[in-house]
Amino acid sequence: MFTQSKESLSSMTPEKALQLLKEGNRRYVEGNRLERDLLQQTTETASGQYPFAVVLGCVDSRVPLELVFDLGIGDIFGVRIAGNLVNEDILGSMEFAAKVVGSKHIFVLGHTSCGAIQGAKDEVELGHLTGLVNKLQPAVEAVKNIHGEADLDINEIAEANVRLMIEEITKKSPILRELVERKELSVSGGMYDVATGEVTFL
Repeated sequence: MFTQSKESLSSMTPEKALQLLKEGNRRYVEGNRLERDLLQQTTETASGQYPFAVVLGCVDSRVPLELVFDLGIGDIFGVRIAGNLVNEDILGSMEFAAKVVGSKHIFVLGHTSCGAIQGAKDEVELGHLTGLVNKLQPAVEAVKNIHGEADLDINEIAEANVRLMIEEITKKSPILRELVERKELSVSGGMYDVATGEVTFL
């Protein structure tokens, strides 16, 4: 068992941070999760936190971020919103994580069978949900441009959305863009399969 510390974060690189996510998901899929004393980690992180990455995921109950990557308390900043959307508040949270705390990687995690993506495809209208799914329309349009109107696959739309959100992060945040240019931060994404637990890294 290992808890992130100031020392471990200072020696972390963007490449190593992504590798930790890959290794964690492999353990999760293979059923070889690390043994952790979560109460001990709670005590160890009480005086400070040093997460090595930010993971932006969906609110879907089948995609618990720490479990998917076999991580413990204090390992990542977990951000969840339907459709794993990037907005101003989430960008601010990412800027805090990367610029202030020193997290080395931002990972956008989409998933198969996403209800928000389905809602965007179907142009659902329901209270505040209407505005949310409208923000996913660029991904729908991106897939339409490839295949036309017929037989739009929501998993393909979800992947297109991940790629668009990756672009949005550095496009809309000069702070994060500068960190990426200085190679102090990297940004990538992937798709989680709700049937197998496996993340496909894009």
